[in-house]
Amino acid sequence: MSNITGNFKKTIYRNSTNNYLIGLFKVKEASNDLDKFINKTITITGYLPDLNEIDTYILDGNITTHAKYGEQFMVNNFERVMPKETDSMVSVLSSDMFKGIGKKTAEAIVNMFHEDTFDVILNHPNNLLLVKGVSEKQVRVLHESLKNYQGSYEIILNLSKLGFGTRDSLKIYSKFKEKSFDFINEDIYKAYYFIDEINFKTCDYIYQKNDCDKLDVKRIRAVFIYILRELTNVSGNTYFYLDEIRPYFIRIIGTDISDELLLEALNSLISLELIVVKEDKIYLKEYYDAEIFIARRLRLLAHEKCETLKNYEKVLKEIELKNSITYNEEQELAIKQALTNKCLVITGGPGTGKTTIIKGIIDLYQGLNNYKIKDLEENLVLLAPTGRASKRMSEVTELSASTIHRFLKWNKDTNRFQVNEYNKSNASFVIIDESSMLDTLLLSNLLKGLSTNTKVIFVGDANQLPSVGAGNILSDLITSEELKVIRLKNLYRQGKDSNIITLAHDINEGILNKDIFNKGEDLRFIKCPDNKVLDNIKKEVKKIDDPNYQVLAPQYKTINGIDNINEALQELLNPKKSTKKELVINNITYREDDKVIELSNMPDEYVFNGDIGVIDKIKLSPKKEIYIDFDDNKVKYTPTMFNKFSLSYAISIHKSQGSEFKTVIMPIVKGYHKMLYRKLIYTGVTRSKEKLILIGDMNALEMAINNNNEQKRRTSLDYYLKNGII
Repeated sequence: MSNITGNFKKTIYRNSTNNYLIGLFKVKEASNDLDKFINKTITITGYLPDLNEIDTYILDGNITTHAKYGEQFMVNNFERVMPKETDSMVSVLSSDMFKGIGKKTAEAIVNMFHEDTFDVILNHPNNLLLVKGVSEKQVRVLHESLKNYQGSYEIILNLSKLGFGTRDSLKIYSKFKEKSFDFINEDIYKAYYFIDEINFKTCDYIYQKNDCDKLDVKRIRAVFIYILRELTNVSGNTYFYLDEIRPYFIRIIGTDISDELLLEALNSLISLELIVVKEDKIYLKEYYDAEIFIARRLRLLAHEKCETLKNYEKVLKEIELKNSITYNEEQELAIKQALTNKCLVITGGPGTGKTTIIKGIIDLYQGLNNYKIKDLEENLVLLAPTGRASKRMSEVTELSASTIHRFLKWNKDTNRFQVNEYNKSNASFVIIDESSMLDTLLLSNLLKGLSTNTKVIFVGDANQLPSVGAGNILSDLITSEELKVIRLKNLYRQGKDSNIITLAHDINEGILNKDIFNKGEDLRFIKCPDNKVLDNIKKEVKKIDDPNYQVLAPQYKTINGIDNINEALQELLNPKKSTKKELVINNITYREDDKVIELSNMPDEYVFNGDIGVIDKIKLSPKKEIYIDFDDNKVKYTPTMFNKFSLSYAISIHKSQGSEFKTVIMPIVKGYHKMLYRKLIYTGVTRSKEKLILIGDMNALEMAINNNNEQKRRTSLDYYLKNGII
């Protein structure tokens, strides 16, 4: 690794949240490969603490070339060198760092102690009183200021020596300040418990590298939290039992542990307020707190007195006349209940008029309050859990809609919401579409950011898959019977897509009418053996002219899994060409014009999990960069971001939630095994607006429809809603 030595000159940019710095650095010395920079100023980048213009620094790293700004030195590690020359010492002591110490006093101190000046200030401060004119107050200022200044660098340096990278060391110091090294020495896993983005494996690697006891209770409780967090993410449950957790200890630490040690770790975690145990149910504390908070808030709203609507019938008739629509009894009930109740759930399958009802609620709310558009948007907030769902909500209502993350002003660096219990939104009325995708922590954070008087309406299809994150929100709200629920049963959407809607409702009833297929172009089933499914997918894709189609599959592996389909369709639709640049990432080839899907939320770039785009451009030098076009929003991805997207010629049914496509192609084969269950297939079918093509084995479809035994999520929200908080 290369290094440069010199002085910091100027801050160009600094992110106060994650300590990312871009600045100018004057090079005095350099390793042989960088000697051309000696006596020159170079741009430096990296995760660094505040640097001053007085000290000398040794920076380790390497030269990179920015497309716009040219050569830069990317810093991986740094070391501060205390000045030795007397002139430098005088400059430091008379700087703003030491309030009340003038140049004359500084010169007098340095003239007496010479190169030992800083050692005397730090370790023998009373000796400074030997200098004529130095007061006890000045001694305290010199000692405390230099001690604090020296301490922060030493802590970060010691954390780095321990095994943490500079970025993680800075995160630890930002959290624990001068107590950082003491905290980490006491229990290294506190970095994992309390700091986002510092993971268990990093802490555990450092712990074992330092030859610590592998069965120490500190490690066992960290493994306990790691298992709980992983199980929560994978299963979607918000609580577990001890006998479920225990077997995972053997996998992680390689040996079983005693009952005594396990219970000691459990009780220790309770004391640390990292977990909660209620009636043998073990919760991560954040999930327990979230379910309690949601239940309290929604019960409060549910028990509020219903509002009386003045001029309701008159305004509703005006809306019907204006929009050339006549609401039937079911729709009118839903619209009225949304305005009279503080909290309402509206649920129904495709074609049951959810969108019509949302528009009716908005029009009635606007009419009753005599709001202009500006007033309406100040009081009413339209939300959805995903970017694609919020875009669709905006299109159908002709009003602005937002993801919940964007509404709450999520800071991706801190993983915190800026709209919160201490900084609430002024919204009076919130409508949340696609509520089946709400997870426990997201809803808790949303309710914290809303006033206790804010009206909240949940709209969604309870028969769709639950959220990616833990929880079973929409289902719990309905089954608790604590909130007012409107169940939409009548079908309104007819025409060319009615066969798809009929199929969806049959699936919910556990019925498969094989005669419904191939009566028209809107709903087809192509029967073929497993080894011919891929060929038929390719054949159908070649026939489609409209780009608004999507192949959906239940799982990634197997011959008819998402990975195989993506590879085959890439070869068909975007084959290798000398005119197209390509890049191999994790054994997958990406090339210009490939269809890709975003896998995370990037609110600063207006790109969200599930958004689909096209690779517009790939740069291979001087730095690897990929530019992806999301509906004319071009976003640059650098190597650290290459894990944020994947090919999307085929995507999972889970990833398709909140989206609609004109045409959906879905393979159905017995090889999908445990992924053949009713709710999953139903969700895939209901993503199609105009045409649905199923390919494979009709018996596999029948198996899926008859299998209503998908793993039910374990949560406590419905219980707390129904029974209150004890």
